[in-house]
Amino acid sequence: MRLPTFFTLTILAATCLALPMTTYAADQNWRERASAEQVVTEGDVGAEITFGREISARILGRYKPYDNPALVKYVSLVGLSLARSTNRPELEYHFMILDTNEVNAYAAPGGYVFVTKGALLLMKDESELAGVLAHEIAHVTEKHVVKELKIKGVDDTVTSGLAQLVGASSEAARTAFAQAVDKGLDIIFRNGYKREDEMQADRTAVTISALSGYSSAGLARYLDRISTIKESVPDTNQKLKNQKSQDQRPVDQNTEDTTHPSFTARIAQINAVIANDGIDTGGLATNKERFDATVKNLK
Repeated sequence: MRLPTFFTLTILAATCLALPMTTYAADQNWRERASAEQVVTEGDVGAEITFGREISARILGRYKPYDNPALVKYVSLVGLSLARSTNRPELEYHFMILDTNEVNAYAAPGGYVFVTKGALLLMKDESELAGVLAHEIAHVTEKHVVKELKIKGVDDTVTSGLAQLVGASSEAARTAFAQAVDKGLDIIFRNGYKREDEMQADRTAVTISALSGYSSAGLARYLDRISTIKESVPDTNQKLKNQKSQDQRPVDQNTEDTTHPSFTARIAQINAVIANDGIDTGGLATNKERFDATVKNLK
């Protein structure tokens, strides 16, 4: 399945989304975390992008893209401004809105990030959008699916390793690639990320948001609102279990278990990271008016 042509915006377009000057605390060691170098080969990157592109095509096979080019561009510009503060300059990030009222966001390896229409409808400002996108970007930068499935090239060519399976003539190679994609989709939709991966994505999202000029408290506010909505609906947990059985990843339940962190644990960690790093959330942007003006016709 080919991805829509409007799915891609260049990184230069992000400069159109002007943000105020960022205010940082005196202790700025936290800034280094988003720019720590990673050792990757050209083959590794090629395999990751090829794998992520196939997963993205599968996602777009399940959900229609939301047909609003102006809103897609806006989300993309916010996402690209965040991507500039990450440690994966070798990737070209892509952002898409999924036309579903489900409240969720997804990321595929290689820089493919999706947010649902339902999630956007629950957001109150641009910093919340930034927080959600930064969390998904963090799954990409930290290579959670890539590491779990050991996706990598075997040398320094883009036609090696897993990437070589794409278009390969042997039935075994096509089967192996399809099985790997199925496992990746299980992580994204059905089983969810490991607890430590979700928590790491939240910590990284705080850093990425702040470095990009956004209030890092946006993600915590959004998660708190979702948890309140869930608690007000008696059959939510059962509905989420049914969704899981139907091969769709539910939003994290607000109960503690050994696999997925609760909303309470995630929010507490986000607030702790902000406090410990001395990030001045009051001096960073929420851009509520711009957000409201852009999404006012969303339905």
